[in-house]
Amino acid sequence: MARERDLRFRVVTRVQRYLANPVTRRLPFHTLVETTGRTSGLPRRTPVGGRRVGREFWFVSEYGVKSQYVRNIQADPRVRVGGRWHHGTAQLLPEDDPRDRLRSLPWFNSMAVRAFGTNLLTVKVELTD
Repeated sequence: MARERDLRFRVVTRVQRYLANPVTRRLPFHTLVETTGRTSGLPRRTPVGGRRVGREFWFVSEYGVKSQYVRNIQADPRVRVGGRWHHGTAQLLPEDDPRDRLRSLPWFNSMAVRAFGTNLLTVKVELTD
């Protein structure tokens, strides 16, 4: 079972990185989250399906701490959330129920996260501007 999950993770992340993400970065129902690469120090932009609620932006990572952008957040929680860029501080919320959180987020992305995700993790960004 763990080997099967690991294979699915590798396949899905490669498809996302090289095929899906370049396309979804341009779609209007995705939002870009910009982190700072923990090794390179360069900006890294990842499309996510989240929702802004007041001064917070919420989304769910499908692979939790295995996701590169989540690892970048662990190293430096300062992020930017795009469309119109807003600075903020990201918090990983392992105590939050990610399946319940997905019900309040855009349905298309939530469906994909449920289908492919193996280690769901809620992320909240406190927007500062």
